[in-house]
Amino acid sequence: MRNVDLHHGAASDVGLVRKVNEDSFLVAPPVFVVADGMGGHSGGDVASQMVVEEFARLAHSYDPTRGAEQVADAFARAQTRIVEFGNAHRAVQPGWHAGTTAVVAVLVDDNGVAKWLLANLGDSRIYRITEGRLDQVSVDHSVVQELVDAGHITPEEAAVHPERHVITRALGSPGGIHPDFFLLPLGSVERLLLCSDGISGMIEDKEIEDILETVADPRDAADKLVRAAIAAGGRDNATAIVVDVVGLVKDDTYDSQRQLESLESKLGGRL
Repeated sequence: MRNVDLHHGAASDVGLVRKVNEDSFLVAPPVFVVADGMGGHSGGDVASQMVVEEFARLAHSYDPTRGAEQVADAFARAQTRIVEFGNAHRAVQPGWHAGTTAVVAVLVDDNGVAKWLLANLGDSRIYRITEGRLDQVSVDHSVVQELVDAGHITPEEAAVHPERHVITRALGSPGGIHPDFFLLPLGSVERLLLCSDGISGMIEDKEIEDILETVADPRDAADKLVRAAIAAGGRDNATAIVVDVVGLVKDDTYDSQRQLESLESKLGGRL
């Protein structure tokens, strides 16, 4: 895989309501992670930090030719730690809970070609800018997304639904984890955004698109996204990572079905 020059920026804020920032993030090119913890202080913040720690381990000895395998292993290690952490606390405090969402982006070597491998668990999101348009790559693992997919409610109704924050997959779930993976060529992603729902739940996609399209420096873009979420009410912790590939050449040769089949083969049903 040829060297890929990445420019990036990240920002995080506790918001105007929460007392503790349960979001954690990692910027360790070519590894990027946002995790949004659940469970309150000493629960969610610890769980999200465990995810970041495991992906920091991955980044320290990252092999882009084994990217899918290493991402799966990092998820599995984080899951084991969070479940053990939760079990230990529930032994003395029944009902105690710790969990976290996660969105991950890593560069991988696919037969000598650099590509983005993206993964998500929960309702933190991965967006891309392509041809000047915002596109949500990840699919929320949430009750309202399932209702939208089933045709029971519209996306507009989902935005104000009373169960819009109820997620269906997360690290720390005793039932195991089942992250979604996406493999995208570099040329199909002009700009990448990883964010917690403190961003996507506070500002409309149109405002996210406008910021990503008009703010050239990814550091400023990440900061402006967080500030916009705070200005909109700041009801949750807000975290954003923005990544640009320098010298990007557009690639129209993407075959999504072939890429997903190839990725599933490489993972070998590990998760």
